[in-house]
Amino acid sequence: MTVTHPAGFTASGVAAGLKSTGARDLALVVNQGPTHDSATVFTANRCKANPILWSQEVVKDGVVRAVVLNSGGANCYTGPEGFQTTHAVAEKVADGLGIGAIDVVVCSTGLIGLANDRDDLLAGVEAATAALSQDGGALAAEAIMTTDSVSKNTVVEGAGWSIGGMAKGAGMLAPQLATMLVVLTTDAVVPATELDAALRAATRVSFDRLDSDGCMSTNDTVTVMASGASGITPTPEDFTAALTQACTDLAMQLLKDAEGADHEIAITTLHAASEDEAVEVSRSVARSNLFKAAIFGNDPNWGRVLASIGTTSATFDPADLDVAMNGVWVCRQSTPAEDPATVDLTPREVSVTIDLKSGDARATVWTNDLTHAYVHENSAYSS
Repeated sequence: MTVTHPAGFTASGVAAGLKSTGARDLALVVNQGPTHDSATVFTANRCKANPILWSQEVVKDGVVRAVVLNSGGANCYTGPEGFQTTHAVAEKVADGLGIGAIDVVVCSTGLIGLANDRDDLLAGVEAATAALSQDGGALAAEAIMTTDSVSKNTVVEGAGWSIGGMAKGAGMLAPQLATMLVVLTTDAVVPATELDAALRAATRVSFDRLDSDGCMSTNDTVTVMASGASGITPTPEDFTAALTQACTDLAMQLLKDAEGADHEIAITTLHAASEDEAVEVSRSVARSNLFKAAIFGNDPNWGRVLASIGTTSATFDPADLDVAMNGVWVCRQSTPAEDPATVDLTPREVSVTIDLKSGDARATVWTNDLTHAYVHENSAYSS
């Protein structure tokens, strides 16, 4: 149930020695064809890691034959040597597979400013190439974990074709994209231009709506590869729907594993003037530490929701806002309504609904609460 579920793909996950624990830390996913169409989206952060700088050039022609990923070090702000390490890893993968390095996407995740040992990486690539298997997807997903407590995998079945996927990420979840590495695979026949359109449509309503802590990573990469091994060409609409389902599933797995979180919170804004305004309002609430701390304390403090709405440029009447928490309309027309004491915030899943009464658009942004455990984990991450 992962990246090797679709026909035409092999994968592996090995220990290259980057993690002090000796755990698996290098993954390889290979598209065996017959086609090698691909599309990729990267972080919107202007400060990008060396693997991003390399991979941005790789994906320009829509052809990717392999993705190599390491955890244990982000290879970001490591100077020219760091970029040369990325290039060397791509060359090593290419040599082992008999392909060109320009068709190898490289991904890294971990601490910024940490130089990965090049010899360890190259030895790991050699081991990963030798270990490639049609059953290797689960080990690959395990190898890309950092602060993740579990690996993340998904499969979506089409009519004679399928999509598989794996992801890592448990913190710095904010658009675009989140602190994530994602590899998606499909055995459908989908040209690169259609893959690109489908991927951007899928990430727009899944990964880009995940906003755990408002912090944007330097290494985010989401790559989809199409092997064409099924021989079936789905309609663009069917493929986009399936890819969106796969991305949403992985996004929700990332949210559930957010560092130290006690609640997963879905913030839905209704009747907005536009989808962009709905997203802006929901995201403003999602990024409010006061709101997130209230949810951690099981406190249905709807005033903090209204205060966040008021910081946006969305169209609304400040005197006519409605807010519900877990289905209880605690605020009507910007005044107290149903008793907040009837709101049960003890379940892990929390819903907040905001009615702007300004149009027909809606959007949901997902976040989590602000906990003692989150602060503790991130205060000691590099030590």
